[in-house]
Amino acid sequence: MASNKNDRDIRYLRRAIALAKQSRAGGHHPFGAVVVTDDDKVLVERESRKERGGDATQHSELEAVRAVSAQYSKDVLGRSTLYTSTEPCAMCAGAIYWGGIGRVVYSFPEHRLMEMTGNHPENPTLTLPCRELFARGQRKVEVIGPLIEDEGREAHAGFWAEPAPVKGAG
Repeated sequence: MASNKNDRDIRYLRRAIALAKQSRAGGHHPFGAVVVTDDDKVLVERESRKERGGDATQHSELEAVRAVSAQYSKDVLGRSTLYTSTEPCAMCAGAIYWGGIGRVVYSFPEHRLMEMTGNHPENPTLTLPCRELFARGQRKVEVIGPLIEDEGREAHAGFWAEPAPVKGAG
């Protein structure tokens, strides 16, 4: 059965990575998230809505948690998994925790993203693994990842090397 769960995790991770690539193609940051129940019902899919220089809270995971929290009970969310193309940042991990989601599976780890972005003004990465944040909570959030890391990295390749536009210029 572990094999089936792993196959399921990989399938939904690939969907989150595809959403990250769609997000990038649409002019947004390259992140994607999918929330799925334990009985395989997709509750929501979200791409990042963050544009270069835009609202810093429009991460795909946060958008997904907002959507499912408004529609589903904590019981349903506690038996659900959030699949994400990149390890959740501290803001998104907090939303996942307070939103009641019971499990997170991610592809590309935050520390590797930081290696790519450096001190890019669009992604001032915190070196706080989501496992560490969840470990300080009063309820358990299972974390699996990184998985298929190279595939998750593809969504970011070259993106952070591009200069961010200056607001109001042009």
